[in-house]
Amino acid sequence: MSTPWPDIAHTYDVAAEHYAATFAAELDGKPFDRDLLDRYAVELAGRGEVWDVGCGAAGHLTRYLADRGVAASGADISPGSVAVARRCQPGLTFRVADMCGLPAGAASLAGIVAFYSIIHLPRPRIPVALAEFRRVLAPGGALLAAVHGGVGETGSDAAFGLPVQVRATLVTLDELAAMAELAGLAIRERHERAPYPGEYPSPRLYLWAEVPLPG
Repeated sequence: MSTPWPDIAHTYDVAAEHYAATFAAELDGKPFDRDLLDRYAVELAGRGEVWDVGCGAAGHLTRYLADRGVAASGADISPGSVAVARRCQPGLTFRVADMCGLPAGAASLAGIVAFYSIIHLPRPRIPVALAEFRRVLAPGGALLAAVHGGVGETGSDAAFGLPVQVRATLVTLDELAAMAELAGLAIRERHERAPYPGEYPSPRLYLWAEVPLPG
């Protein structure tokens, strides 16, 4: 019998302050990620709303995109994380939201960034989230996702040094791309890189996928 999936909202409620302090400046040491986000920002600036889904308590990706002209706002299932993100990133909008049921209309968003957020879903729920992303993205809209690569699951009963559970689903790049295509997204770019020093020792996978334009 499988172990019940942990309440990830509770985990990140408890860890919000620690998470914000730990990850606020993480992009400083990730040149590949910065380059990818920079190119994404050039494409999405001025095209409409972009949601950073699973923005976390630091809200740093939301800020990074906003600083590059993107109409970026954050969304996270953890109310505690949203409260801390609002404090850490004044002037930006953050909302509590479940990625499998986003409070956005059909075809209403220009983009979604999902860095290390869909990993916190059980494997059968990842296609549900991707289908929801497809629903809210406008034609030509773009998803930029990052996940831990691998097989199976990983996790801990003492996440971030705190007595809370965390679990993550690991996928291959082919698996992630196939799930996105099944949701109706067209793959524009796919990348894999080795972990940087200090990162969790997993391959890092990236997918840039778009809603096809009609015709």
